[in-house]
Amino acid sequence: MSVEEIPPFKGVYVYRTEGQKLLVTENLDRGFSVYGERLFRVMGTEFREWVPFRSKLAAAILCGLKEWGISRGKTVLYLGAASGTTLSHVSDIIGREGFAYAVEFAPRVLSQLIERVVRRRSNVVAVFADARMPERYAGLVDLVDFIYCDIAQPDQSRILVENAELFLKRGGEVMIAIKARSIDSVEEPEKVYRREIRTMEDSGLKVLETVNLAPYEEDHIMVRARYE
Repeated sequence: MSVEEIPPFKGVYVYRTEGQKLLVTENLDRGFSVYGERLFRVMGTEFREWVPFRSKLAAAILCGLKEWGISRGKTVLYLGAASGTTLSHVSDIIGREGFAYAVEFAPRVLSQLIERVVRRRSNVVAVFADARMPERYAGLVDLVDFIYCDIAQPDQSRILVENAELFLKRGGEVMIAIKARSIDSVEEPEKVYRREIRTMEDSGLKVLETVNLAPYEEDHIMVRARYE
């Protein structure tokens, strides 16, 4: 068995054993599995499998994403944290020196997020709020280096832009998982993607790359952009 860091993605590793090649992160909460993912120990270090069928961010790496703005010590605003599956890996990557604000609006899901991630990790705080109204949590969130948005809403790009205008440092990056069918169930996905990207560009976000998430997610793309 062996573990090797993926050069553009500091804190993300490839774990190889018995013909398998898995994406993993170093477990910040040793011995605990957040969503049933497998744990591996190599030379005294524990790693968690990062399952691409459960996390669009992991899928983006495997689908050819070139780089991103997440690394140890970074501050992250996570919009649509859900029960914490992807957020927990972001927590691993930014380490104890970093910090993540996790915005979630659904009470039942929020309780799972708090139980599985927030109570167990000192670098994450839950924000019970609607990401469509960022002004309501402006007093709780500081300026951040990176925003990740995974919200299945028809106006998801606008939501991202409004949060970036309030919370993202100049030169900071964003990533957004755009689900075409959540925006328009009839229109061709490519047309939906172009419209959402135009919304971002018209608001001062420079799109750096787009990645189709198939076969892990159908009718999804990941967009990475910088706040100029």
